[in-house]
Amino acid sequence: MTRKIKRPARQRWVWLICAIVLALLIVADHNGWLLVKNTDDMSAYHGRSTLVTRVIDGDTIEIDLEDALNNRPTTRIRLWGIDCPETAKPDQAGEPFAVEATGFTRSLVSGSRVTLLLESHRTRGTFGRVLAHVQLPDHSNLNEALLSAGLAAIDERWSHSLLGRYAQLQQAAKRSELGIWASKTNPTSDD
Repeated sequence: MTRKIKRPARQRWVWLICAIVLALLIVADHNGWLLVKNTDDMSAYHGRSTLVTRVIDGDTIEIDLEDALNNRPTTRIRLWGIDCPETAKPDQAGEPFAVEATGFTRSLVSGSRVTLLLESHRTRGTFGRVLAHVQLPDHSNLNEALLSAGLAAIDERWSHSLLGRYAQLQQAAKRSELGIWASKTNPTSDD
């Protein structure tokens, strides 16, 4: 003789509450109410032509596309694979050539439309900025222009498809002693 085991009423209530919470989470996620938003940076930015609204510094610009992940009306772009000298902050002096790098970037992109080229294996940097190779209106590459002018160094933290090309451009700027690679022993007068 087999006997049916009755489940306590409390156990049924736990299952019911869990089901309701799960249903609410599904509805919240579907409507975008959860804190973590699912964004697809490749479809949102890759290959998109957009207006540059602001130059932050030599390797960071702002564009007129909404940044859904950071809930901002504009998106900050960090130039992929390069590192420009840092501009002055309230508690410290700027690095040499930071002003020149920022001015160079500003002269090439301010008020212009650029095209963003992303790498699918990593679309965001440490601070939530979109990582991109930036194509200028004349189809040249802003990242490469900064390296060629000696106003940036390659950033090898993350591998990318243009790392070899960027290394060649940096080496050429070093050989020519351009920008940050200029000789530190240039005489200034005949004293």
